[in-house]
Amino acid sequence: MAINGIMKAALKALSYADIDVKKNYKLQRKLINMANYHVLKPFYKTWDHVVTFQNHDIPVRIFLPHQGIPCSALIFFHGGGWVTGNIDSYDRVCANMANITNHIVVSVDYRLAPEHRFPAAPEDCYHIAREIFLNTGLFNVPADKITIIGDSAGGNLAAAVSLMARDRGEFLPARQILLYPATNNNHSDQSPFQSIRDNGTAYLLTSKRVCDYMEMYKNSEEDLQNPYFAPLIEKNLSHQPKTLIITAEFDPLRDEGEAYGLRLKQAGNLVEVHRIPDALHGFFSLPPIFPQVKECYRIINDFLSEGLS
Repeated sequence: MAINGIMKAALKALSYADIDVKKNYKLQRKLINMANYHVLKPFYKTWDHVVTFQNHDIPVRIFLPHQGIPCSALIFFHGGGWVTGNIDSYDRVCANMANITNHIVVSVDYRLAPEHRFPAAPEDCYHIAREIFLNTGLFNVPADKITIIGDSAGGNLAAAVSLMARDRGEFLPARQILLYPATNNNHSDQSPFQSIRDNGTAYLLTSKRVCDYMEMYKNSEEDLQNPYFAPLIEKNLSHQPKTLIITAEFDPLRDEGEAYGLRLKQAGNLVEVHRIPDALHGFFSLPPIFPQVKECYRIINDFLSEGLS
């Protein structure tokens, strides 16, 4: 199937110039923030808050759906290769998410690389999740009605938080939603996954860019063997949340996301994996009128309301 030209053009407009990400990551951040500025921001309900963790603050933004205050919540970790993106650039995505799912959405502004390398991002995300799960009175949402969700690098962080939660024993999410997540530690031509070679050069997100992001994110070579860095290498994937994984057909990360779902299922977890046809990496940031986004939300809402089929 040929990629939809309208989707490719739309994602290109929301994306970034083809710059050297290692040398110009600050410029890329500015370009992404400008491309994703939400002019309708005054017309939806948000609340900005700051959570102090160790020696720094973690900003969060809470989005309320138009239908009122529900008794369920999504903790969202944004994408951007651990290097770009923030709660401002994901305003539009989170406002749509709150309204379409009728959930409170808590968007987490975790620390970015290369200024703050691994494990800064997963530790920030874990701390926010811990605060919400252990203090359910904050939003009057019971723990079993809280789901963690992330896209791309945020999907990686959501998977890492679930592993950290199991290992540390303080809480465990009932559900996790991973949207085209990065789960492996190798995105070169030597990757075991064919989608890296098939989709790694012509579909906006390139395998080289993923490699560059990971190079900026890691703190040492040892990080490549840390499951919180690359969840797919975890040998024991038991006792994980009910999991929904959604991948995109023309995404270099497609196969590793689906492989993570298979590994979770083999470890005895309840898992659904869906591949969205004719979709590129990052499609979730497009307006909900796109059929791929509509289908994605249909699957998400089924998962949230009925559990696993």
